[in-house]
Amino acid sequence: MARFTRMQVIETMSRTGLVPVFYHPDAEVVIEVTKACAKGGARLIEFTNRGDRAYEVFRELELFCASELPQMVTGVGSIVEAGTAALYINNGANFIVGPNTNAEVAKTCNRRKIPYSPGCGSATEISQAEELGCEVVKIFPGSQVGGPEFVKAVKGPCPWTSIMPTGGVDATRESLEAWFSAGITCAGIGSKLITNEMLKNKDYDGIAQKVQDTLAIIADVRG
Repeated sequence: MARFTRMQVIETMSRTGLVPVFYHPDAEVVIEVTKACAKGGARLIEFTNRGDRAYEVFRELELFCASELPQMVTGVGSIVEAGTAALYINNGANFIVGPNTNAEVAKTCNRRKIPYSPGCGSATEISQAEELGCEVVKIFPGSQVGGPEFVKAVKGPCPWTSIMPTGGVDATRESLEAWFSAGITCAGIGSKLITNEMLKNKDYDGIAQKVQDTLAIIADVRG
């Protein structure tokens, strides 16, 4: 079962402002990347469900974190149906993220009190996700949906909405300042944070430094 409550996960998302997102088929690499993110100050990690038997890799990650990195909140992204959500929840996922909104995934997560951040691309989809009990909604792909201006437009009539963009968020001051000034709760950042070059070279110190620098920018732009 999850090591963190729904509210603990949501509070951690809001407090830190950053959810590193990545996938790798090798559990050893995934663990090293997660250790690097933790060293850099990240407190959440989103492992994307992309490869064959990806859940087995996630299981190894969660077992490691439960033992060695108990402060790290592990979650899973790219979830599009309830069965896969249940599989990961039974392997210890603390939150679920999807590229779309699926009512059955929401029901599955709600039964286990697991936060679900579904992908949304309009004010109507965001409203529907919130009606399903989703606290932090994901806008995806962030830049194509409308970027920071879309967030501003939604937050105007719906200031209670908590938004996490993924896709189109860079680990730069210019990008982060634009998104957080628009009113996002946190940012999901993938290859712009944990680059393919870093993974290829196993530059874990570089990943830790990039995460640390990104969190420092987020703290600064938030004031």
